[in-house]
Amino acid sequence: MKHLQFITHATDRYTDLDEVRMALQGGCRWIQLRMKGATDDEVLSVGREAVRLCHHQHATLILDDRVALCPLIGADGVHLGRRDMPVAEARKLLGPHAIIGATVNTVEDLCRAVDEGADYAGCGPFRFTTTKEHLAPLLGLDGYRHLVAARKKLSVRLPLIAIGGITRDDIPVILSTGVDGVAMSGCIVRAANPVEEMHKICKTINPTL
Repeated sequence: MKHLQFITHATDRYTDLDEVRMALQGGCRWIQLRMKGATDDEVLSVGREAVRLCHHQHATLILDDRVALCPLIGADGVHLGRRDMPVAEARKLLGPHAIIGATVNTVEDLCRAVDEGADYAGCGPFRFTTTKEHLAPLLGLDGYRHLVAARKKLSVRLPLIAIGGITRDDIPVILSTGVDGVAMSGCIVRAANPVEEMHKICKTINPTL
């Protein structure tokens, strides 16, 4: 089964918790709570409720970046960007059972993620996106094929999750490169009906479910 991750991105229209609720209602079972610029107290307050909502639906809640807050809110793990805490250091703090994701843009990043014990790699960006600052070089389809080939050469099974400006129409061709899933945000939040859009995306990713 292919993976689908939803990443919150609060807007004037929706709060992070609004988006968590809509993503869950639409069928997504893996949420990354991303609250760049928020205080720790704000992340704690929102995060605890987000965890409650997710776990009620047997969904996974990953916190972006804030390693120290993960055990305080009961998150299932953390996603670390290229400028964040190293995966190995986060593993020492969170223990062997926490899910730790790493952002990957190059084969060098991929090797580091494998060596440090990441559980999955968020690979991007696919194309330009306004939901993230300090973008790494765009990967495109050829970039994903290159990373999939590098993973095969390393003989590892680290799941590769495509991310960055992906829309529903992009999903089939992206999955055809051999990646294991996609992470999405903006196209869902901007949809006229985010819940309906999430339903359609879930069906596109796993048509037989």
